[in-house]
Amino acid sequence: MAEPADERQPAGFRPANKRGAARLAAVQALYQMDVGGTGLLETTAEYEIFRLGKEIDGVTYREADPQWFRAILAGVVENQKTIDPVIRRSLTDDWPLSRLDSTLRAILRAGVYELIRRSDVPVAVIISEYVDIAKAFYEEEEPKLVNAVLDRVARRLRNEGRGTS
Repeated sequence: MAEPADERQPAGFRPANKRGAARLAAVQALYQMDVGGTGLLETTAEYEIFRLGKEIDGVTYREADPQWFRAILAGVVENQKTIDPVIRRSLTDDWPLSRLDSTLRAILRAGVYELIRRSDVPVAVIISEYVDIAKAFYEEEEPKLVNAVLDRVARRLRNEGRGTS
């Protein structure tokens, strides 16, 4: 049963679901691992104990599906040698993967992981969720890039793609 719409919310507002919150947390954790050099087990434990659904400095993090979070995080780490070439093939020649900032790389890696390994999740859902995550961090071209790359990957790997922009 759907909850009644809150008339105070902006147009197009969608409340976060637990999987969406897990995706965002996984992107943040992947970024942290990339920039800080922390390991998978250490980062997973930190997020599950101190961040997912917890309050930090007066901000309460949304409750996330911990299994979904772990699956994305571990899946990206375990499959990165497969994921990165897939992303590279979907970028233009003048934008190699190494040129993208760590946050954008984390978003694309998580999205491509789901497109490769989570055939139970519709392409449109995956693309939409990761474009929304990109919009949380960027205002201009990056969400469009996420949409285009994930759409290209979906077309190639699943013979489908439904961009959201």
